[in-house]
Amino acid sequence: MTEEVWMGTWRPHRPRGPIMALYSSPGPKYLIPPTTGFVKHTPTKLRAPAYSFRGAPMLLAENCSPGPRYNVNPKILRTGKDLGPAYSILGRYHSKTLLTPGPGDYFPEKSTKYVFDSAPSHSISARTKTFRVDSTPGPAAYMLPMVMGPNTVGKVSQPSFSIKGRSKLGSFSDDLHKTPGPAAYHQTDVQVTKFKAPQYTMAARVEPPGDKTLKPGPGAHSPEKVTLTKPCAPVVTFGIKHSDYMVPLVVDVE
Repeated sequence: MTEEVWMGTWRPHRPRGPIMALYSSPGPKYLIPPTTGFVKHTPTKLRAPAYSFRGAPMLLAENCSPGPRYNVNPKILRTGKDLGPAYSILGRYHSKTLLTPGPGDYFPEKSTKYVFDSAPSHSISARTKTFRVDSTPGPAAYMLPMVMGPNTVGKVSQPSFSIKGRSKLGSFSDDLHKTPGPAAYHQTDVQVTKFKAPQYTMAARVEPPGDKTLKPGPGAHSPEKVTLTKPCAPVVTFGIKHSDYMVPLVVDVE
């Protein structure tokens, strides 16, 4: 019954190539190179010459000379100033004064031993610096060999004994079996092998969610100063009880 529905030899089959109607993409229309412009022009069409507009050249950037805006002194030439000999008054030079010794700086009484013959005199001077460099050992640098103990030199020493600490190897406290003792085991919790009892904890007090910002009270409002819904706030003044233009009531009492 199904073969009688189709006419001819055509039957539904899978298309041999991609059909653009089966896809939601725009298709190959964007892959065609453009026929306008200069960049990426299609090679199958002729391309007309393209011209570009260029701005005016910057003359100020190329010309770096200062121009006639500087006031050059006319007396200054290429070789220097064109002036005659000129003289100026210079201040007095300050000469450095050297300090020379006066008559009180000499001691002629101390020159007798250099002028006249005198007997030889000797003085005790301080220790020279070369003695400090001398590194020869002094008497305290030597030490006599010990005559007591096992480390004597040139002497016969007696046998010496030392007290040694107790050894753990081979003692009465030595564990030969290397087995753990009763204290090496931990007691198993009862709740591991039996039913665990219910446990309860005390939690903190739960506060209901709400707005914790400070709200204005009745005293924070001033309804007498409201001018949004009224032309102005109520104003009270103190005036006279009667008008100055009203005739007073005069009652003659006879």
